Amino acid sequence: MLKTYTYPKFEYRTPPEIAGGTTLKVPVVVVGAGPVGLGAALDLEQQGVPVVLLDEDDTVSIGSRGVCYAKRALEILDRYGVGDAVCAKGVSWNVGRTFFREQEVYNFNLVPEPDHHRPGMVNLQQYYLEEYLAARAASRPNIDLRWRNKVVSVAQSGKTVTLKVETEDGCYTVEADWLIAADGARSPIRRMLGLDIEGKVFMDRFLIADVVMKADFPSERWFWFDPPFHPGQSVLLHKQTDSVYRIDFQLGWDADPEEAKKPENVLPRIKAMLGDEREFELEWVSVYTFQCRRMGKFNHGRVLFVGDAAHQVSPFGARGANSGLQDADNLGWKLKLVIDGKAPVALLDSYSEERIFAADENLVNSTRSTDFITPKSKVSRTFRNAVLGLAKDHAFGRALVNSGRLSVPAFLTSSSLNTSDDADDAFVGRMLPGAPMDDAPIIENGDAGWLLNKVGKEFVLMCFVDNPKSLDPAVLAVSSAPSARDTAPGSAGDMTFAGIPLRTVVISRKPGTVGGGIRTLEDPRGIAAQRYDAQPGTVYLLRPDQHVAARWRSLDAAKVKAAVARATCNV
Repeated sequence: MLKTYTYPKFEYRTPPEIAGGTTLKVPVVVVGAGPVGLGAALDLEQQGVPVVLLDEDDTVSIGSRGVCYAKRALEILDRYGVGDAVCAKGVSWNVGRTFFREQEVYNFNLVPEPDHHRPGMVNLQQYYLEEYLAARAASRPNIDLRWRNKVVSVAQSGKTVTLKVETEDGCYTVEADWLIAADGARSPIRRMLGLDIEGKVFMDRFLIADVVMKADFPSERWFWFDPPFHPGQSVLLHKQTDSVYRIDFQLGWDADPEEAKKPENVLPRIKAMLGDEREFELEWVSVYTFQCRRMGKFNHGRVLFVGDAAHQVSPFGARGANSGLQDADNLGWKLKLVIDGKAPVALLDSYSEERIFAADENLVNSTRSTDFITPKSKVSRTFRNAVLGLAKDHAFGRALVNSGRLSVPAFLTSSSLNTSDDADDAFVGRMLPGAPMDDAPIIENGDAGWLLNKVGKEFVLMCFVDNPKSLDPAVLAVSSAPSARDTAPGSAGDMTFAGIPLRTVVISRKPGTVGGGIRTLEDPRGIAAQRYDAQPGTVYLLRPDQHVAARWRSLDAAKVKAAVARATCNV
């Protein structure tokens, strides 16, 4: 079907429940093996939760879908075990340029400072990402990945979700404690449960044309308003792997989608842009419209919605899959704690609360982008063009240009799980409670590495010291076991932390080790300390999804205990 990619065919296996006439009983079922469903399954499997993953197809996504994966998503994919593969295959970039007619008026750099493990963006066709995730999932012992298994009915009681699953060999029943619906924008699960998704469909159409060509264009994002080769409209160009370039042409609402997709109508547009001398081949053509919609809440009883099943945004800004992977990252640790009885079901309300906040941020930015890219009146277009005219020479004009605000991680600063800074603890910088962690280069046992890879996916007490020998003894007491023991009250070691395992990581400016099984990381250039505004004695409490839960200038075991309880709804 494509010139540059051969679609895999995943093996269908007859479910044993059909022959045995039995009901499959599992803790979690994930429906939908796209990037978000696969990510959710891997997230839970890494925490020891058995997962059945169902998909009605037997291959990866067809055609040109997601393209851009942002730094935050790449850091999540690192934890799922596919970050290296994505970055090695994809096209990394940080710089974007915006043009008005023939002139560049604005550019940006997603990662302007050095010393980050991952780039601002990697461009990679979605089918590659799904292939890597599917291979990873298939290799994991606690994931039962079932292709060509279609869910045809869903019902839930107080403690279980019952699914009827249809295959070519017959039907069988699954009973799960929890169901994660990752079944896409048209979500059959959402429809079966009679749930709505509300929002707005924008009155404009865009043509996607993926072309294969040899070109020396830099690895950057280029966006044109009113270019001479497509007057009155906008065009976006992204470089992908395998010498594939994705071009988005704005068509207007009056365009006939079927006519616009015909080669005799697509080829002249591309030639007008690239010139007659440029040789290329069409790889994929489709037409889409903008949609900005979300569900009223993302958790409904024992059914949890993630990705496009829960929310949809316009593709300009790369907020779809990037946001969906953050959904999975947010949900996994919370569901694990609930399954283990270490947190109440109310913790899953915080999943909906936090990810609705993120979805609304995406919806607002996508709506503003759409309004700027596709002005709905003559007055709006005049204003837009005036802004573009000013942007080349004036900073205030550049701030108003909106060719698609690109995906950024959600700063969950209003989350009910955060513990606010103490009044007498003054901090500066980005790493406030609710912030996603910044990465930084570190050294462990003489080997260079990266902070995010070292803190992992659990609750972590991150302590900054100048010298490992100067570590506060209270830290050693708190860290004496994976979860602090409940002994006699009155000392720093007398902690249960609401039964939540808490690991300690020490970051030191000088080399050395703390001992006692505590991970010691060296920050010789002080980059981690600078990014976290850390002084000797500063302590951060980190969530399993690598968001800051709390921070203090000195360790107080009682405050740590209270913050862990708050972050897990054990208050």
